[in-house]
Amino acid sequence: MKKKLLVSMLAAAIAASALTGCGITDSNHTEKSSAKTVKLDPEDPVFLTVWHYYNGLQQTAFDNLVDEFNNTVGKDEGISVKSYSQGSVPDLEKAITDAADGLVGADKMPDIFSSYADVAYTIEKKSGLADLSRYFTEEELSEYVDSYIQEGYFEGDKALYLFPVAKSTEIMMINKTDWEPFASATGVTLDQLSTLEGVREVAEKYYDWTDAMTPDVADDGKAFYGRDSMANYFIIGMKQLGKNLFQVKDGKVTVDTDKESIRRLWDDYYVPYVMGYFAAFGKFRSDDVKTGDILAYTGSTASAMYFPDKVEDDEESYTIDYIVRNAPLLKDGKNYKVQQGAGMAVSKSDEKHEYASSIFLKWFTQKEQNLRFVCESAYLPVRKDANTIKALDQVVKENSIDISQKAYDCLKDTMDSFDKTEFYTSECFENSYDARQILEHNLSDKATADKIAIDEKVASGISRKEAAAEYLTDQAFDQWYEEFCKALSASVEK
Repeated sequence: MKKKLLVSMLAAAIAASALTGCGITDSNHTEKSSAKTVKLDPEDPVFLTVWHYYNGLQQTAFDNLVDEFNNTVGKDEGISVKSYSQGSVPDLEKAITDAADGLVGADKMPDIFSSYADVAYTIEKKSGLADLSRYFTEEELSEYVDSYIQEGYFEGDKALYLFPVAKSTEIMMINKTDWEPFASATGVTLDQLSTLEGVREVAEKYYDWTDAMTPDVADDGKAFYGRDSMANYFIIGMKQLGKNLFQVKDGKVTVDTDKESIRRLWDDYYVPYVMGYFAAFGKFRSDDVKTGDILAYTGSTASAMYFPDKVEDDEESYTIDYIVRNAPLLKDGKNYKVQQGAGMAVSKSDEKHEYASSIFLKWFTQKEQNLRFVCESAYLPVRKDANTIKALDQVVKENSIDISQKAYDCLKDTMDSFDKTEFYTSECFENSYDARQILEHNLSDKATADKIAIDEKVASGISRKEAAAEYLTDQAFDQWYEEFCKALSASVEK
């Protein structure tokens, strides 16, 4: 994917002028009339390192913007930025943690690094992060989506430790090519996919429809749906039902595992999974669409870039089209969607490096730069004035950006419903990463293991409904629920 980066002295002047203004706090967080500024010398520039997890087109887009900054505002101000991809998110998290712990052989902490809130929270406790609120004015911060900024405040000390640069939420993507004959034959509609209960009903019909294609082989239907993040499923599912799974106050966390709400999550994931209606095979569900193992999934907006153009399995290969939809909600649930996507944290160091880092972050998240980046990544822009299709179309046209149709459709779908959606992410707390791992794996691992056991019984000649019966009782749920609550509480309290 190619794009033209229009770099001119006028753009540089405009960008530079956008970085000045008045601020709100000093290091003691008291009201001030101006933000913290530090005199830099273009003849003796400050060198900054940035660690991130971007790869492919995302890395190219980020590196191009870094080069543009260095040749314009960075050159004028005396700032030079060098970016390094650490590979995957887990690779980045390990590199950051090793650096913060000062392990032998680890690189020293970068000036700026991509981070999710739970990891940044841990790093702040280990080695310290810069309070970015010192370098931003109240007016500047108000130009960003409120919930995105709020995520960067970890505790009651009013320090801003994590700055938003690109966000994402969840969407639903569907293999349109294989959906259409199924819908035509069974009468199912896309509207039914607006709720998780509807997805479950459609998935059962798809299983039965595909099972009937091989009447000589019983119970060999195919799965319809999968989802990437189980942690999001729990956190957002509970929020849609009016519950906060994690309630944080004064650094202390309370876990709300309301049994009736958790039962709904069990019924809308575990039950259809062990029955063969849902599935998860590859690393991501887009991989499962590519192999033809599922037709639809819920995943990050950024996953739109990886939705396959073909289904390729052992027997055939054919081109497919796609449908983008809002992620399904729990029936009668409130319209909450997950707010996710790594922000940028700045390592605590000297004022020159912290200030220079803030200048780069301000420039990178200006409307035009930020929209140019999201065009290549299917992330969401972080400024209020950038979260419109009009703003997106204008930047695409003015910069002759060859935006992927998948990315555009994904961004359009999300932006169209942006003002009607409540975005939510749980607050950080000690051991929040460990708690999230319980949410991510506890139920999904059980569903996978139980599905294998049921499949073995089906292979011996027992019907799937009969084989699954003992796994779907109230007693089976109660036993898992008690174990789940204990594991989640232990992860929080350790």
